[in-house]
Amino acid sequence: MPITPATETHSSTNGAAQAILLELVDEKGVTIGTAEKLAAHQAPGQLHRAFSVFLFDEQGRLLLQQRALGKYHSPGVWSNTCCGHPYPGEAPFAAAARRTYEELGVSPSLLAEAGTVRYNHPDPASGLVEQEFNHLFVGLVQTPLAPDPEEVAETAFVTAQELAERHARDTFSAWFMTVLDAARPAVRELTGPAAGW
Repeated sequence: MPITPATETHSSTNGAAQAILLELVDEKGVTIGTAEKLAAHQAPGQLHRAFSVFLFDEQGRLLLQQRALGKYHSPGVWSNTCCGHPYPGEAPFAAAARRTYEELGVSPSLLAEAGTVRYNHPDPASGLVEQEFNHLFVGLVQTPLAPDPEEVAETAFVTAQELAERHARDTFSAWFMTVLDAARPAVRELTGPAAGW
């Protein structure tokens, strides 16, 4: 993992697991404190900063990932290209680029901000709650994927029509449609009208 001022304090040198802290925010996205990751997701949830990435190939197809079965939150469900949480003090853009590389082994050839969305999505299966102020990013991927199997079970590039069919058939993350709908204006600008997003 690249070492930056924000990630330096989160890099363990002795192999011991460290508590992962998230940035707590107010309704305007202003940082008001920190909380341990699991605690922030336990009901009723604490509003925290997050990000969601939507990467497309040159044909305008969206890269989906199926979350690894070993993940404690929403395992085995399909979701957007990458999502996660910045470390306290880490810019959302930097966190989005970092996690995309960590999870999928690629660096986007283009990554652009696509607004924010605030939501509250309980996950009935785990009892956890996503209370998030989510920074959205859209971009392009033009190199082969090398997914980390501890993070990603499977990947798929889909057209808008294929996504509709897959969404009706498969299980997706609770937040997927909320973040996709919020990102759609930027997605359309990136992919053009012919892609159908």
